[in-house]
Amino acid sequence: MTTITERRQQAVSSTPAPTKPRKASRRMRRRAILVGWSFILPNFVGFALFTLVPVIAAFVLAFMNWDAYNPPTWAGFSNFVRLFGDDSFHVALGNTLLYAVGHVPLTLALSLGLAILLNQKLRGIAFFRVAIFFPYITSLVAIAIVWNMLFDPTSGPINQFLHAIGVANPPGWTSSTTWALPAVIITSVWRDMGYYMVLFLAGLQAIPNEYYEAAEMDGAGRWRKFWSITLPSLRPTTFLVLVLLSVSSFKVFDLIFVMTQGGPGRATLVLSQLIYQDGIINGQFGYSSAISLVLFLIVLIVTVFQFRIQQIRER
Repeated sequence: MTTITERRQQAVSSTPAPTKPRKASRRMRRRAILVGWSFILPNFVGFALFTLVPVIAAFVLAFMNWDAYNPPTWAGFSNFVRLFGDDSFHVALGNTLLYAVGHVPLTLALSLGLAILLNQKLRGIAFFRVAIFFPYITSLVAIAIVWNMLFDPTSGPINQFLHAIGVANPPGWTSSTTWALPAVIITSVWRDMGYYMVLFLAGLQAIPNEYYEAAEMDGAGRWRKFWSITLPSLRPTTFLVLVLLSVSSFKVFDLIFVMTQGGPGRATLVLSQLIYQDGIINGQFGYSSAISLVLFLIVLIVTVFQFRIQQIRER
């Protein structure tokens, strides 16, 4: 009798558990996925409509001729062949590269220096941080107008100061074909360095203070701590700033358009403005799309190269 009872208990215990908990877990998983998609979908729809579709359309238009009034016609690689003989494209490409070469290292160095300077525990340091960051959120039109007044060759305070310290022939700045691009670079660096200073500040404050204390115990000075602790610890932040600066430098348009409109002559003409002129003003949307595709490839190559260098350094 006892044996039969034990066998029944074993049979009952060996029966499979009900599937309700499995169904409930699947339901919860589906619900979590739907909730996640509900958060992602609006942003993805906006990205697809306003970014992805125009990029694909521009890629297709680069191989066509279209003036927005007549149906587009297939042009093949004629738009790209035209680029090689277009003097304005060569000038714009050179100016874009010069702007990037001037803007990226200056902004990187000044933003890092300001971040180190404003990382001290001093009274009123928050005010100076806000003051340096404020130009980045100020209206770009207002910034361009003010700096054009400062760079005025006859009545601007910059040239008046240069006259006061003995410079007989100060630069013409935005009215000079030689100094217009440096003037735009100076304005751009002044505007952007506050934003990248904040990124460097975040990186500096993430460095453990124990590193510096251990270095001081070993007798390291300020420069040794900077080269051996600060710079290596800021490598990820520096890489991020370098990528963002490079992309923004190649895409520059608004500041140059407001300050100089590409002039005098073609002294400050850049690729983004050439795309605007050929596409929006002249109605050559196929050719402007070809220029935009070339600009995209340049930015892509520079970015991939930077990522490759970063991967080699991390090994």
